[in-house]
Amino acid sequence: MRALLVVLTLLATLSSAEAATSLEGNITQGGLVIGQTDPGASVTLDERVVRVGPDGLFILGFHRDAAATATLTVTAPNGTVEQRTLEVAPRTYDIQRIDGLPPRMVTPPPEVLERIRRENAQIAALRKIDQPEPLFRSGFIWPAIGRISGVYGSQRILNGEAKQPHYGVDIAAPVGTPIKAPADGTVVLAEADLYYTGGTVILDHGYGLSSAFLHMSAVSVKVGDRLRQGDVLGALGATGRVTGPHLDWRMNWFESRIDPQLLVPPMPGQ
Repeated sequence: MRALLVVLTLLATLSSAEAATSLEGNITQGGLVIGQTDPGASVTLDERVVRVGPDGLFILGFHRDAAATATLTVTAPNGTVEQRTLEVAPRTYDIQRIDGLPPRMVTPPPEVLERIRRENAQIAALRKIDQPEPLFRSGFIWPAIGRISGVYGSQRILNGEAKQPHYGVDIAAPVGTPIKAPADGTVVLAEADLYYTGGTVILDHGYGLSSAFLHMSAVSVKVGDRLRQGDVLGALGATGRVTGPHLDWRMNWFESRIDPQLLVPPMPGQ
């Protein structure tokens, strides 16, 4: 199910000599917004300082459970302040309850907990990167074509314990299906065997926006590689903790989880 798409352009006169600030994108939970303001302006979203490019470009992201409103503040080079309250559209997520599972299927065994903590810390550090080149300007395509078997925001409650929501879109296809860069980016992680996600690549698109590709059977890139949209970065697989072959494609704006499906056209054939 595709979430509500909200395209909003905000036009605010800062002064007779100033241009307007505009926003375009998905002002909804899991959405991404591209903004344009005066070069030299500063931008904050609530308490977060947002990178503004030399041409006035910036982006904003909204987490799965983002609050109903967010405050955008733009300070022009001449000191004029524009403040807007953004209304973030809510979404309804698929929640499933599954009871009677063996405990080992709900909680990882103690002997792997330290490995999980180490891998999670490594990934969390990468999500703090604020790379100054807006590679996301290439736009986005599907990294693989197949049946959508899992959607953003869904959650399972296993034996009464609420597990972490699913933060990506799952694409079911045969093992070995090529995985392509959905947009230009720089490889910041290339691992063949993480505990939960198996073969994993993270591609940095700039300005805090990144894509992660999970459960890959083969990783064909290395950290530091610069990819163009459509370049092959590996192959779809069933590595890590999975029940079958698929690509789990996830996106982040720093720590905020973004829904990849909001950035691409409908999956061909569906």
